[in-house]
Amino acid sequence: MRALTVDGLVNARDLGGLPLTGGGTTPRGVFFRGENVDAVTTRGWDELYALGVRTVVDLRQDAERERDRRRRPGWLVTAHVDLDGLENADFWRDYADNGLWGTAVYFLPHLATMPERAGAALAAVADADAGGVLFHCMSGRDRTGLVAMLLLSLVGVEPDAIVDDYLETVRNADALAQATGRENDEPVRDAILARRGSSTEKAFREALAGLDVETLLAAAELSESTVQRLRTWRGALVVDDLSC
Repeated sequence: MRALTVDGLVNARDLGGLPLTGGGTTPRGVFFRGENVDAVTTRGWDELYALGVRTVVDLRQDAERERDRRRRPGWLVTAHVDLDGLENADFWRDYADNGLWGTAVYFLPHLATMPERAGAALAAVADADAGGVLFHCMSGRDRTGLVAMLLLSLVGVEPDAIVDDYLETVRNADALAQATGRENDEPVRDAILARRGSSTEKAFREALAGLDVETLLAAAELSESTVQRLRTWRGALVVDDLSC
């Protein structure tokens, strides 16, 4: 099971155990994805510690982070990377008004326009201190999904497995809505995409198919050591075992 049993999280999972195109699977205990961790209880943090998590990379905007109220354990390192870059109003104008900001339609344009944002997120997870790294946004869907797509693509995870990992959050939407006291907005997103002749799955598949991860790495100007840590999942994979 890749899903995490952590008190306060309903959409967290280990990115390990996914099939590689060249054989084998991604290593467990390296990268974890999830939703906002502010609801994690004391017991939940103990459970994350037992799983090996030592760093949290927060992909949210400053205004979202300011809503957090709970204290975090002293052993935890938290890194902040604003993945969105809302100050680029010209970019977001094309996605905010029509609701596409909440879909994978914006993934490739975002990577092309602001590669340094994704690059900063990749550097944060790759260069974190020893231990597992949990990265998250609010619901663990799109910002988290974008970074997961990059990490999984970098080591040659089978495309259908990358798609299924993204859709796992969609399948968890009811649990997320109940945990946060909000409505499940997946039907709204589906309707927005349907008007474009698309769907949640189709939009993500198109983003994945169009991804050129090598171009992104070059545009983000990451250091050679960071790229090496990404390609080897922080040393947990032998490069010769990778298909990319």
